[in-house]
Amino acid sequence: MKVLTRAVAAASAAALALLGLAACGGSSGSSKTTSAGDKPLTVWLMQDDYSEATVKAINEQFTKTTGAKVDVQVQQWDGITTKLDTALSTAGAPDVVDFGNTMVADYASTGALLDLTADKKDLAQGQKWLAGLEEPATYNGALYAVPGFAGNRAVIYNKQMWADAGITNPPTTYAELTADLDKIAAAHKGEADFSPFYLPGQNWYAGIQFVWDRGGEIAADKGGAWVGQMAQPNAIQGLNEFKAFQNKYSTAASRTVSIDNPEQEKIFADGKAAAILATSGVIKNSIQAANPKMTDDKIATFAFPSITGKGTQPVMLGGSVFGVPAKSDQQDLAKAWIKIAASPEIQEKYIFGDTGWIPNSEEGIKAVQSKLNQISKGYFAAALTSKATPPAPGWASVSATKAPEALFKAVASGASTPEAAAKVFDDAVAKALANK
Repeated sequence: MKVLTRAVAAASAAALALLGLAACGGSSGSSKTTSAGDKPLTVWLMQDDYSEATVKAINEQFTKTTGAKVDVQVQQWDGITTKLDTALSTAGAPDVVDFGNTMVADYASTGALLDLTADKKDLAQGQKWLAGLEEPATYNGALYAVPGFAGNRAVIYNKQMWADAGITNPPTTYAELTADLDKIAAAHKGEADFSPFYLPGQNWYAGIQFVWDRGGEIAADKGGAWVGQMAQPNAIQGLNEFKAFQNKYSTAASRTVSIDNPEQEKIFADGKAAAILATSGVIKNSIQAANPKMTDDKIATFAFPSITGKGTQPVMLGGSVFGVPAKSDQQDLAKAWIKIAASPEIQEKYIFGDTGWIPNSEEGIKAVQSKLNQISKGYFAAALTSKATPPAPGWASVSATKAPEALFKAVASGASTPEAAAKVFDDAVAKALANK
């Protein structure tokens, strides 16, 4: 499975030929049109998001269907926000932009993106998009972007350690998970620096799963103002459960640290932990780089079970979405290109088959189940229950304050009660998003 390059965590010709321009053209009365062949459709794709084979397949089908050519321009991540700000606000904007799912609200709120709500059914093509991609692509109830692919986090575990503790199958319930971790803890009794499940206190991506699992939210739109929701009862329950799990199964030294200092993947690679929660990319780039003997056959994954007994905890989903700039003068053709890129055929054969990304829909994930290896399975299963950061303009300003990390660090370490830490967080959200 390929490395997800952002915050942290992927056709048959006959079927695609059915995607005629009439079907692809949007129903929105505000859309502009340009006859095929007038000029190439300009598509901005972020570096490493889509393989050459994927882009070639989309473009060939698009040209076959519409007669129009495509000018693909690959963009670098460094400085992309500034470049997008400029491009989307001026005439001659690109016709399709590929960007992160959490970036949509900032551009939708300024009118820089075309409202795709009227085209949603046509663009979805009978698929149920993953919630963690669709929710942040929706602003004030309107759709402004179409999911491209997803990435997330899952539990990575050392198969040998679990087998040595008498565990041969991954847990499917929270009760099974804690029972398994208790067995592993007993097998390593006396090893002061060993964690059955290493979980840094500042790992808010893990902590928020406990909050979401109990129905809590990070923030909510209250009459046009975004308000922090961590002090609400459901969120507090999730924070308490995060603290209990973290304190019991991870070392005391981990309660105040981040995932990078010390690097949790190095701890896992060194045999000081039986499990961690992380993106798929760290397996090759960090774990196996640190310990080449930890080959693929010695590692497996699973989705973190829900503490409520209902499936798995919601995971933070990152990934790619496609938007149509409001200033594009080829909006119908842009939607035709996006429809092909988001189609079930392209998603299965190329997004998953060629690149290894998680497809953009529940149906897409289910379609490739038989092709998943033991490392991929946990990530694809986890993606079926997902969320993302709030679709609030300026959410990056909250992240910049490190308020999420501070919240879970305070809870895990006991520096503050969950109630007190949640109030500090909610106040930080209100301050950061004021006047956004």
